Amino acid sequence: MGAVLKKVERYFHNLENGLAALFIFVMALIPTYEVVVRNIIDKFFHGGMSTGLQGSITYVQHLTLWVGFIGAIIAARDDRHLTLAPTIEMLPEKLRHPATLFKNSVTVAVCAALFIASFQMVRSEYSSGLLLASFIPYWLIQAIIPIAFGIMTVRFSFGLNKTLPDKLITLSGVAVVIILGLLPGAAASALVIPGALILVGAVILGAPIFTVLGGLGLLLFFGQNTPIAAFPVETYRIVSNSVLPTIPLFTLAGYILAEGGASKRMVRLFNAWFGWMPGGLAIAAIMVCTFFTTFTGASGVTILAMGGLLYPVLVNAGYSKKFAIGLLTATGSLGLLFPPSLPVILFGVQSGTSILDLFKAGILPGVILVLFVVGFAVYEGSKNKVKNIPFNVNEALASLWETKWEALIPVLVLYLLFGGVATVVEAAAITAIYAFITEVFIYRDIRIFKDMPKVLLKCTILVGGVLTILGVAMGFTSYIIDAEIPMKLAEWTFAHVHSPLIFLLILNLVLLVVGCLMDIFSAIVVVVPLLLPIADKFGVSHVHLGIIFIANLELGYLTPPVGMNLFLSAYRFDQTVGEVTKSSYKFLLLMLAAVILITYAPFLTEGVVSLLK
Repeated sequence: MGAVLKKVERYFHNLENGLAALFIFVMALIPTYEVVVRNIIDKFFHGGMSTGLQGSITYVQHLTLWVGFIGAIIAARDDRHLTLAPTIEMLPEKLRHPATLFKNSVTVAVCAALFIASFQMVRSEYSSGLLLASFIPYWLIQAIIPIAFGIMTVRFSFGLNKTLPDKLITLSGVAVVIILGLLPGAAASALVIPGALILVGAVILGAPIFTVLGGLGLLLFFGQNTPIAAFPVETYRIVSNSVLPTIPLFTLAGYILAEGGASKRMVRLFNAWFGWMPGGLAIAAIMVCTFFTTFTGASGVTILAMGGLLYPVLVNAGYSKKFAIGLLTATGSLGLLFPPSLPVILFGVQSGTSILDLFKAGILPGVILVLFVVGFAVYEGSKNKVKNIPFNVNEALASLWETKWEALIPVLVLYLLFGGVATVVEAAAITAIYAFITEVFIYRDIRIFKDMPKVLLKCTILVGGVLTILGVAMGFTSYIIDAEIPMKLAEWTFAHVHSPLIFLLILNLVLLVVGCLMDIFSAIVVVVPLLLPIADKFGVSHVHLGIIFIANLELGYLTPPVGMNLFLSAYRFDQTVGEVTKSSYKFLLLMLAAVILITYAPFLTEGVVSLLK
């Protein structure tokens, strides 16, 4: 019987992986086809008549919904949903087991509640009979939401616990949700505050971040006697944003590059061109890490993938272990202001700000942050008399020729985004297809049938984690906006803070705390709606606010005690968090100085946007 169950389980795992890979690849192909048709086939062969796929962006948006929730299912299977730093490990040994049961039970309860709410939404949509493109029922598209939360309920109940009693205790979260649903309205409103405290406690102990956002949103709807089916309606609204597909597509391009041999070629390239300078090898490491963080976001890929490659190179060249660890920890989030940064896109989605304007605005501040770190690397290289690599024209040209296809990617992205050739989604799709062709067919570092499914799987898991947070946060922020909380917070701030300079200082301090307590994606979807009206009152443009926001969150990844990069580096380099903190605090202070400069010099952001209009 056990063998049969394992076989069935393996079949479903393969089905999930296959669907995720298929959908995300189709997502990349459709916009790429549209660009080819519009700019080549229609232009030269059909005299302006369009042969493209009508409504293609709508299909891609709904595929994003499916990719995101299939990714969420797989993330639950592999225990890979985004969480805060592992604070449960800080508890005494005897408290860890009950704490684990508590946070698992809360996770199951929230997933069960989200399943019930989304099932009610789909049932309501079923009776409406509305169709997408005249033949696909909307309820069928939306069905992935209850399917995902239903499977996640089962997986969090049984997959996170080893013993049968633990599994049953965790499963009791479902019973709690059912009982709560039977309570009268007065009792429901009384549960909001204690329920919120329970949710926050569970997330602090390591429950997935989406549970606190989804759970709070459902509690607030429930406490106001609003049908909870209204909550997943807001989740489904994420597909209405036309730039949403850029999140999985640019992430896919980054993962393809990271899993291929691009990292080694980039190290050779930057080493050949900058290795002759004081601190040249460190500069090369900064450039490589910045390149990969730009594509993969602050997801840990840079530290985990580049750390093993660059750490021994830096140490063998004469840099101290402390400096090497600090550098690689800091550069794990450096580059988030450059196109096609995922956090920049997400800020644009959440705030309604032009993503192209945000990319323009981030260029100069991003360069400043990099230069501050580069300056310290030059100083450290000179002080320790690290041996430089003599500049060799043949090696420089050979490395450039070897890396030419990958070195062209930033140029391609900028041309597509700012050249008017493609929309943001189309640019993301073309970048992903280009990276795929480069790594699979040109360099042949990734085998299409053996390696590519693993790359697609890793990408889908990250996308699932991010889009699940974004989806449930839509419901939570909808309540916040309906309750006029941002406006009330803006009025209070305006009554007590009168100077824009003081506001910007407070903003930096708040964002620094937010950045070290929350992952960047959660921070954007939760905090941005609260800040927008306050920024408006103080005359801070949304573009400038976006750059300040993301630059501060770059710092948050280095801020003790729970900055995420500190934990990733501790894991990667087999150090304690305290040791990593000591190694990276100088980089934190340098980047803090750069952020203050960026904050109080808005011409660095707005001036570039005006110049590139």
